[in-house]
Amino acid sequence: MRLEQEIKFYFARLGADVCGIASVDRFTEAPAGFHPRDLYADCRSAILFGQALPRGTLSVDSRLLYLKGMTECLAELDRIAFLGSAWIERRGGVAVPLPSDSPYEHWDAERSTARGLLSLKHAAELAGLGRIGKSTLLINRQFGNRLMLGCMLTNLSVQSDAIAEVICLPDCRICLDGCPQHALDGQSVDQKQCRELIYGTNARGFVVNNCNRCRRLCPQAMRYPKPATSWPTRAELT
Repeated sequence: MRLEQEIKFYFARLGADVCGIASVDRFTEAPAGFHPRDLYADCRSAILFGQALPRGTLSVDSRLLYLKGMTECLAELDRIAFLGSAWIERRGGVAVPLPSDSPYEHWDAERSTARGLLSLKHAAELAGLGRIGKSTLLINRQFGNRLMLGCMLTNLSVQSDAIAEVICLPDCRICLDGCPQHALDGQSVDQKQCRELIYGTNARGFVVNNCNRCRRLCPQAMRYPKPATSWPTRAELT
């Protein structure tokens, strides 16, 4: 039984919809301070995994129900990272679970721009989980742009997955033209413009999400999940 198969099977048991692996050698273009070895000096592999938001969350009011779905998904990814790390260490490795969202250190107040400890969408590209589209969201072959991402770093050397094919339609501009803040240019997102609209509070004081058009309008958003042909079966793992 190969280690990468064991890892993927275990993360699937924990609840991950997808799991991919990237050798630390693939992170050559990571900015200074945001490389896996800036977080964990002995890192040899990054294990990326994701859970897909239910398709229904894109069919309802984004202010409360979509935001609640995202919040629950991020908490579940943190749980998977923690339990997956404990499993790696029971096998004799060392593992560092990363937060799926916050906390993080980098914040440019003038530009309202944040950076996570590691760019999970770029790491997910390197781990073969999908490719970043014009919306700057990761697009996965099974789940479209609905994946939320988690990561764990380890000192174990694990075989990397193949890089995924581009899925974003080359001539499509739906997310670019549909952004009410004109925050997308096809390569990046102006976080200040986006944040001015996206987050707020309602009369009760709850945080709300006022826009998810870049995710909801994408032709890839409503992909039906299909069994991954490369996912190891129980028979293969016995």
